[in-house]
Amino acid sequence: MTTTTQAGPCPGIAPVGGLAHVAGTTDTPLIELTMPALLARTVARFGDRDAAVFSAEGIRWTWTEFAARVDRLAAGLMALGLAKGDRLGIWAPNRSEWLLAQFATARIGVILVNINPAYRLHELEYALRKTGCKTLILAERFKSSDYVAMINKLLPELAKARPGALHAPLLPDLHHVITLGSVAHPGCHRFADVEALGEGFDRAALDAISDGLDRHDPINIQFTSGTTGSPKGATLSHRNIVNNANSTTDALELTEADRLCIPVPFYHCFGMVMGTLGCVTKGATIVVPGEGFDPAQALATVAAERCTGLYGVPTMFVAMLEHPDFAQHDLSSLRTGTMAGAPCPTEIMKQVQNRMHMSEVTIAYGMTETSPVSFQSVTDTPVEKRVSSVGRIRPHLEVRIARDDGTTAAVGEQGQLLTKGYSVMKGYWDDAARTEEVIDAEGWMHTGDLGTIDAEGYCNITGRVKDMILRGGENIYPREIEEFLYTHPDVSQVQVFGVPDHKYGEIVAAWIVARPGASPTEDSIRDFCRDQIAHFKVPALIRFRPELPMTVTGKPQKFIMRDTMIEELGLVVEKTA
Repeated sequence: MTTTTQAGPCPGIAPVGGLAHVAGTTDTPLIELTMPALLARTVARFGDRDAAVFSAEGIRWTWTEFAARVDRLAAGLMALGLAKGDRLGIWAPNRSEWLLAQFATARIGVILVNINPAYRLHELEYALRKTGCKTLILAERFKSSDYVAMINKLLPELAKARPGALHAPLLPDLHHVITLGSVAHPGCHRFADVEALGEGFDRAALDAISDGLDRHDPINIQFTSGTTGSPKGATLSHRNIVNNANSTTDALELTEADRLCIPVPFYHCFGMVMGTLGCVTKGATIVVPGEGFDPAQALATVAAERCTGLYGVPTMFVAMLEHPDFAQHDLSSLRTGTMAGAPCPTEIMKQVQNRMHMSEVTIAYGMTETSPVSFQSVTDTPVEKRVSSVGRIRPHLEVRIARDDGTTAAVGEQGQLLTKGYSVMKGYWDDAARTEEVIDAEGWMHTGDLGTIDAEGYCNITGRVKDMILRGGENIYPREIEEFLYTHPDVSQVQVFGVPDHKYGEIVAAWIVARPGASPTEDSIRDFCRDQIAHFKVPALIRFRPELPMTVTGKPQKFIMRDTMIEELGLVVEKTA
């Protein structure tokens, strides 16, 4: 991949020379610590303070207690034979064991492989095989998924194996399966038994292993939820995620006095980097409402634990705001938090600030491959900028907006967003070709997102390169139409996408979730659009749905919507290579 660039900007937050090219400040140095060294520093400073609260499990640990549990599990994993560089997969929702595993693996240099709780057998097999996992930790079940039954279906050899002695031709690297819960399953270790193996561990031996780790070592693999092709394992180092965790919580002005409610999934960067690891960088309390997001549970936890911060994707905030018991919960302790993972509609932002007391809520933008955040608003970002942008460049990072020919766009001009700096992943695990497709020779990560940067350095994400609709020669960006439709009083959620059309090439389609009690019609939506947006942007196809297809992290799956419409309309679409 080749690119053409102009001279870079001076470190700061606003572009210079009229080009959409910004660099973050560098006056505060990066943290040059591994995850275990970071945790040790926090324990030394705040040992007796609350570290983690798992409301649904009735668990409350101080930092000292948490660190002791981490060490015991780390020693137990070593007793199973795990060592630096081995991969351990975790397939579970937000439980206390997930948090322990996150830091216990890092303690001994084992690479944690995050497996989406929504994965089915084919996806699970792919993730374990691709990364060569030696060990898998899994919950017994979550929602409609019976993980124990699924792993036995995938690996029938497990039922007759001795725990720790699994030999399955399908996954030859996998030897240990560890289940959560009290039941002993054939061929599996219980999580508690692995912890027990670490009883009486040698602290000096653990410290020696941690001291031998390098901050540039890979420590985490997260599979990106792509819309086409097999998932890609973004490989992140200690330095990647420690510094992004610190940066994102700096933007919130988080301190040891804060209590951060984390209902977003741990398996994703939002939960485990910005959330749990972010709290460790500050000594703030990790508060987890339950295994998965439930609006009533999240609201009740915020009120009961007097949380000062709350994370979520926009659809989570919509669900909380529209919950019938919303007014019964005292949310006055809240001041900050982050909305990320998907574009934030302006109207939702305003309601979160006003009705949830989150006057200092921030918006963040990023991607798994950049650990994740590149842009974020801060607690005193002007309201008009907070609702119309994703903030400014974060420290020690560099971003430019590139035209199709690779040159840097002008301020205000739309192009593809490219990111550079400490946050860029080490690459896709065991996939040099796909890594080279997105990280060029100069170190720029090509995000695939379209955006603009204004004269003050604020970034606006305008869509995905692949989401652009080409209708009769007109370039249409779905985000613009979505933002407009969110101003309709009857619209709760909306997604706009292109559908093939013989006459125009593509036409605009919209899927809408109505607000509770509202009954919008296709005609009422089109009347709302008339004379407000260009005629070619008015959706030709409008469908009302009770919910939208989303990933676990709340990202709309437009490809599912598009495929559904193609099938509904009986269209024949020519397949391209």
